[in-house]
Amino acid sequence: MKELLTRSLSGFLYISILLFSIFISKETFVGVFFVFGLICVYEFQKLIHLKNKWLYVIFTVLILVVNFTTIHPYFLYFLLTATVLTELLLVRDLLIIRIIPMFEKKKYMTSIFYLITAIAFLTMIPTFRGEYEPFIVAGSFFIMWTNDTFAYLVGKNFGKHKLLERISPNKTIEGFVGGMFFGLIAAVIIALSTQTLSLVIWLFISLILSIFGTLGDLIQSKFKRQAGVKDSGSIMPGHGGIFDRLDSIIFASPFLFVFLQLLQYVS
Repeated sequence: MKELLTRSLSGFLYISILLFSIFISKETFVGVFFVFGLICVYEFQKLIHLKNKWLYVIFTVLILVVNFTTIHPYFLYFLLTATVLTELLLVRDLLIIRIIPMFEKKKYMTSIFYLITAIAFLTMIPTFRGEYEPFIVAGSFFIMWTNDTFAYLVGKNFGKHKLLERISPNKTIEGFVGGMFFGLIAAVIIALSTQTLSLVIWLFISLILSIFGTLGDLIQSKFKRQAGVKDSGSIMPGHGGIFDRLDSIIFASPFLFVFLQLLQYVS
């Protein structure tokens, strides 16, 4: 009972800080995710046995540049391409390689283009049309939380077929489908209750978050399995680390950003 209470309180505090930061202003949103990002970089370095202070400098500079300066489109496309390719290579490693190869140079490249740039794209999602639109990123989190919650509940109660047992024994195909279904319902609720994007666009956003969020969670699980740890950190009692809570949406964010940029292009 005490453990459940601790878990509930830390989860409530985390969600409250996140939502307040989103709806107060762009500056508070970026500021909170700057802190969350620094923690994620620290936790990920622990997982891959890396200690490099320059990664914190790179993260700090990148967050400031992409959010508070006018960046050249070619630089943005380079970051986006490098991030998407790195994440797709990690998906390949997840599916066909027993251990993700993390020799020294790859540790740095993975830290930058799997984690740091992905967090930067997450902070850019609410301003993809120029103006700060908090409901865009808040809605994305709502869909992700709905997906994760119902993937767990459906999988626990009805799951029979393992999704990727050697990496995450508790994840099931039924749970994945259940999470995706309720994520689509969450997208409908957001589309009907906010004056943001159309229903069709929100449904596509939900599919992107469900698919790539699940892949991101599995990839982080593989890193944790290779490191021999249950959680990436212990800053959130009952939940693990900040990276444990954000791994799904961080991984999905570059793909979501690509989709939103394509919307801007065709419109």
